Amino acid sequence: MHPSVKVLAHKPLISFIGKRVWPATAGPSHPHPAAPPEWQKSFSEKAVPHSSHRAPQEHPVFLEFWDAPARFSKPSSRYLEQVEIDAILSGGASLR
Repeated sequence: MHPSVKVLAHKPLISFIGKRVWPATAGPSHPHPAAPPEWQKSFSEKAVPHSSHRAPQEHPVFLEFWDAPARFSKPSSRYLEQVEIDAILSGGASLR
């Protein structure tokens, strides 16, 4: 038998200096430095501060998939046959 080993507490190899501080407000908006020059010039016109409230939507939002209209649940191309489903589920092992 081996003598019992003293287990030390785990000490991470990386340490962070100071406490995390998050700013109370967002900083000023500015274009990305690598943005094309024409986008940088027109950035101030396009930059709109985000509001905390949401605008009313003209299209309904569906929380559950079964609440959505039938056109969203139909397959876009075609229905799969049972042989194809078996091939997919078996990883191709049931092809022969």
